[in-house]
Amino acid sequence: MILSVLDQSQICEGRTAGETLAETTRLAQLADKLGYHRYWVSEHHSSRALAHSSPEVLIAHLAARTERIRVGSGGIMLPHYSAYKVAENFRLLEALHPGRIDVGLGRAPGGMPLSTRALQEGKYGDIDRYPQQVDDLNAYLRDSLPANHRFAGLHAAPSIPTAPEVWLLGSSLGTAQIAARKGANYAYAQFFGVPGSEDAVHYYKDNFQPSELNPEPRALAAVMVICADTEEEASRLATSTDLFFLSLEHGRLLDWFPSVETAESYPYTEYDRERIRAVRQRRIIGTPKQVRNRLLNMQEQYGIDEFMVVTLTHDFDARMKSYRLLAEEFGL
Repeated sequence: MILSVLDQSQICEGRTAGETLAETTRLAQLADKLGYHRYWVSEHHSSRALAHSSPEVLIAHLAARTERIRVGSGGIMLPHYSAYKVAENFRLLEALHPGRIDVGLGRAPGGMPLSTRALQEGKYGDIDRYPQQVDDLNAYLRDSLPANHRFAGLHAAPSIPTAPEVWLLGSSLGTAQIAARKGANYAYAQFFGVPGSEDAVHYYKDNFQPSELNPEPRALAAVMVICADTEEEASRLATSTDLFFLSLEHGRLLDWFPSVETAESYPYTEYDRERIRAVRQRRIIGTPKQVRNRLLNMQEQYGIDEFMVVTLTHDFDARMKSYRLLAEEFGL
């Protein structure tokens, strides 16, 4: 099994953005040493609870401070941007770190309507441009614009012999359909918990059309994991995640990722507790052996060999330990 890391750089209660970015760097270096395959960073806008909103800038920093691991975006919210500029950014990253760069693409806004308006100020269009943007980006990255393209002859500098891997990120059937039709890599955000999305990977694999990008389907699933020495400790650490995402569900974006103490003292209603119990069913929380068994079951369920692990804990040492325990359990 291939294991990778998705890091959203959550600013924990009592800490700063600068401290969080230092933790992100340390975690990337640990993942590099432990044998994780990729390290992706996300794009979210206008959130005080997250330490960055520019994955391409952070990728450059992390790739320069690691040696082996692939580094990429999980993902670039492509509808906000010019596919040409994204290609220039990631070609430069690939030139600096050949064979180590991934460009994961999302079609969601990555924020609330106000930030979307600010990002797209002066632009006219809609999300239906996304499939064309994906085609354009792939062509720019490979210098393969067709002769009848509206920008035929345009070159995305620098000229390099390799191209970053392109992945289409999605939490529902829509992106799986696009990825299958274009023969692209597909990253399924299982941890988002979108109802009815469980068949997305199967649809992708069953309907995949070979292309210059891939002769066969390639898929991964992003899953939320908290691993500890005991099931009780893992469950205790997960209370911070419970409160953070419960607040999102209620339409309240917290300014920080709460501590276990804050989460345990929160005045939950019975409805809140029921929602937490329901959401936890999609998360993998427990000892190394329990986590291993759940991942092996999911591997069989989805028919894929790579999982991108999202681990959110207020205690950074506990977060590092979770990834270390997982790496040891799978013998990375």
